[in-house]
Amino acid sequence: MLRFPAMDEAARHARIRWWSARLLQLMGVEARHDGRPRGGATLVVANHVSWLDILALHAHCPQARFVSKADVRRWPVLGRLVASAGTLFIERERKRDALRVVHELAAALQAGQTVAVFPEGTTSDGHGVLPFHANLLQAAIAVEAPVQPVALRYRDAAHAVSPAVNYVGDVSLLRSLWWVACAEGLQVSARWLDAEGTRHADRRRLAERLAQRIGEGLG
Repeated sequence: MLRFPAMDEAARHARIRWWSARLLQLMGVEARHDGRPRGGATLVVANHVSWLDILALHAHCPQARFVSKADVRRWPVLGRLVASAGTLFIERERKRDALRVVHELAAALQAGQTVAVFPEGTTSDGHGVLPFHANLLQAAIAVEAPVQPVALRYRDAAHAVSPAVNYVGDVSLLRSLWWVACAEGLQVSARWLDAEGTRHADRRRLAERLAQRIGEGLG
């Protein structure tokens, strides 16, 4: 954490990839990837299942800057690591904050950066995809940056969709950590689908199409 700010971009990305893979390994989670990130100015969109999602994507796409809810910044250890990776934090309770984040996303994409979002806005049980919110997709449309969907799926030795990563409702981070640590053969699979253009796209239709593609990717 002390050396990270002084590193160049390549070194930072290498460090992000290392600590993401290492944390998954320490938690007993095997990461598998199908396909590859497009790289460059791309908005990555994924379904949201667990706090492990960012680690799973960073282990294969360390250059991605994520948009995350503001309270993640206050999590012990993970919050500091996520913030160090250039995460953009959003106050979901403040409607105007979404507009600020859209402008920051657009600026990052225009600068050639990869940015990742979870358009569901909350975690699901992993069995399917919740409806996508379209607001943040406007950033990609505004600068005509491509969007690449990713389907995240967790399984374990006994379940095709693992309940160990369930992070919905009133499940606390501590309880979720315990469930993950106790799971047998826990595995996360990230399926990188083909990117698509956003020129003249309607954000609501784009949101629906991306959710459908990810849902099909989970199947």
